[in-house]
Amino acid sequence: MDALHLDPSGPVLITGGYGTVGTEIARMAAAEAPLLLTGRTPGRGRALADELGGEVRAWDLADPAPFRAGVRAVIGSVNDPDDRVLRAAMSGGVPYVDITRWTSRLQRAAALTALVRPDSPVLLSSAWMGGVSGLVTASLAAELGGAERVEIAVCWDTADRAGADSVEFMDRLGVDFEVVEGGARRLVSPLTDARTVAVGGTPVRVARIDTPEQYTLPLTLGTTTAATRIGFSSPATTRALLALRGTGFFRWAGGERWTPLRRAVLHSPGDGGTARMRVDVSHRGRTRTATVSDSRGQHHLTAVGALLGLRRVLGTDGSPAPRGLVFPEQHPAPTRAVTSLADLGVGVAAGPSGHSAPSGAAA
Repeated sequence: MDALHLDPSGPVLITGGYGTVGTEIARMAAAEAPLLLTGRTPGRGRALADELGGEVRAWDLADPAPFRAGVRAVIGSVNDPDDRVLRAAMSGGVPYVDITRWTSRLQRAAALTALVRPDSPVLLSSAWMGGVSGLVTASLAAELGGAERVEIAVCWDTADRAGADSVEFMDRLGVDFEVVEGGARRLVSPLTDARTVAVGGTPVRVARIDTPEQYTLPLTLGTTTAATRIGFSSPATTRALLALRGTGFFRWAGGERWTPLRRAVLHSPGDGGTARMRVDVSHRGRTRTATVSDSRGQHHLTAVGALLGLRRVLGTDGSPAPRGLVFPEQHPAPTRAVTSLADLGVGVAAGPSGHSAPSGAAA
């Protein structure tokens, strides 16, 4: 059995702490607490741990060998398919933040947490980019007094860096998912309902993708329509994926046999790009819009979300730490949290109030 126990003066444990996103989280969190980095091959993280004055240890979540440590908090930045890290954190009363779960795994984690009923915080922060989409949505909703409709458009920069977990998160393009539209639940297929949206002044063709905030926002903010769409900085890439969807590729190539091919299609890591996201929130005939941009890329923006999550579960962001299960948009002061994004190098440009969101032309 893995065994974590709460040590208020101990390190913050980051699983996958020297991966693409984990490295960014570690660099940010090192200024706030000592660190314990874990992963399958600790030798790869030795130089980073030495640089940051932390420790690195092996914890392979596919290996049954138990892991034990006393820690102040846990940030899960690598997939936890059997909930080992979550269970160990709850059993030890350790504050926990997870940024890696797609919707079905988040639902399972939420059910497990509800059954265990821990007093320690469990922040399931896998909304797009480490929960940043949820925080921005909650901030706009606070201005409007509610959030009847939420539309999120993501522009993925094909020149950006992406880790293996990012590709695994995306690799469900042949699986239908449930959404709430007009207060009713229905199934939609990935890469459908395409439209063109201006993201940061650039028109981007975007289509539906399964993300956890589409599940959580109706539960937490009472949203009656929640839709997240994704497009790419390269129009050719977007057209190619939409064409593949049209051929049925993601359905007939949905088994394990075709996993390498699917992920080769999705994984094209570059040297770095700009992460951009537009959030439109409507309530009682008014709309507020915000565009989020991070010139250091999606891995940096996700790490920023993780750092804000760490502050939330530790109660070091100006509000008391929560108890039990919470989601990013339940932050007691979301506008203050969004203001913190600028301090961490993330731009948030707010648009004016209006009567309708310019959602573009549906395909």
